[in-house]
Amino acid sequence: MRTAHRVETVRAAEAALMARLPEGALMQRAAAGLAAACCSLLGKGRVYGARVALLVGSGDNGGDALYAGARLARRGAGVTAVLLGDRAHEGGLAALRAAGGRVVDSAHDDPFEPLAAADLVLDGITGIGGRGGLRPDAVPVARAARGSDAVVVAVDLPSGVDADTGEVAGEALRADVTVTFGTYKPGLLVDPARSYAGALRLVDIGLGGELPGVADLEALQHQDVARLLPVPAAESDKYRRGVLGVVAGSARYPGAAVLAVEGALRGGAGAVRYVGPAADAVIAAHPETLVHPGPPDRAGRVQAWVVGPGLGDEPGVAEVLASDVPVLVDADGLRGLDPALVRARSAPTVLTPHAGEAAALLGATREEVEAGRLAAVRELAARFGATVLLKGSTTLVCGPVTEAGRAAGGAVRVNPTGTGWLATAGSGDVLSGLAGSLLAAGLRPVDAASCAAYLHGLAARRVSGGGPVTAGDVAGALGGAWRDVTAGL
Repeated sequence: MRTAHRVETVRAAEAALMARLPEGALMQRAAAGLAAACCSLLGKGRVYGARVALLVGSGDNGGDALYAGARLARRGAGVTAVLLGDRAHEGGLAALRAAGGRVVDSAHDDPFEPLAAADLVLDGITGIGGRGGLRPDAVPVARAARGSDAVVVAVDLPSGVDADTGEVAGEALRADVTVTFGTYKPGLLVDPARSYAGALRLVDIGLGGELPGVADLEALQHQDVARLLPVPAAESDKYRRGVLGVVAGSARYPGAAVLAVEGALRGGAGAVRYVGPAADAVIAAHPETLVHPGPPDRAGRVQAWVVGPGLGDEPGVAEVLASDVPVLVDADGLRGLDPALVRARSAPTVLTPHAGEAAALLGATREEVEAGRLAAVRELAARFGATVLLKGSTTLVCGPVTEAGRAAGGAVRVNPTGTGWLATAGSGDVLSGLAGSLLAAGLRPVDAASCAAYLHGLAARRVSGGGPVTAGDVAGALGGAWRDVTAGL
């Protein structure tokens, strides 16, 4: 599992570790890992004679860059440090000069000349404590670095992005690679900052024993999902597998019901009971579905409900929320949803909005939600007392937020799979059915939502191959994605 920690947590862990190490040892560990990453990026045999530019701010981030630059200079690289702050790390400067590196002060010298010929640029302008984008005087240099032919490597975090939230409040320097130390930072995994980070490389500097057991953010990997997915036993029947009820579709949107049911069936549901006006379309596509004219409480026994995809103005949301089993609410079911109604439920609730639906629930704009995705998912989870899966370029899953401000059950989860081609009509309906089937199988709401997002994104990548996909394509690829994940068990 990939985990990320907030700046406050990282600072505390670093302080505890530094108290047991010789002075400067932690920075040397970071610099050694950073230099090694740069060598691999330059390529075997290409360090000697390579031209490296360091963009150096006034903090420890700049010190990391300077010490790494000194190591590269000792291996024969031509290294120039461009000083952008009112001061620079003294030890790092001395080490670079001793190794034969050159220093340029942007206040008095031309800062652009070293960038024009650079093969690699190290961004050490601001570190994890930076807020609010780049300072105005650093912007022209950052733009020149990005406009050069050099590989841009961010030191710990791209300068100008927020380490804790993933927000980008001003101009930031987009990296090709980010080399981060000790642990990932939330901003490296959450858009919009994630798109500035490029490829991620984690350098172990020994923080593991100092970090808390529960991270602030986590991203599941194949083995994590495989351990959570249900496996039917020899004695399983459809109820042990999980029966999902689906209230979806309308005369205008019958396809939403078809896709939600397909997502559930391909997600391992023992059976699916469908309630709604699209029964003919559902039966034509999936004859194994159990259909009922309604209302939901008369449809028969279920272990979870999905309500909302393509529902339009059809009834059903209130009736489903009155049940005593887990409920997933999506799409039209979210419109005008009353937080008090959700909070009063005895059984878990999962909400799966996209940014526009989240904005409507929060009384915000879509742009505000997309710019602050972590804050939005936490606020929704707190307001509704529900697990929230916020869909988008970075899909986040947050359990109900406690009064202490933490997600119940652990860290917020960020989904690492997916593709931009998933932004297509009906893909969310498939996701709803898939997540609902995992709820019916007995998974915790956070696990059901995050495993569904993982498989959904993996299926899309699997079938896309870099090209367009339809929601039906994604649904059809879920079985293959499931097998890929569980192949190592």
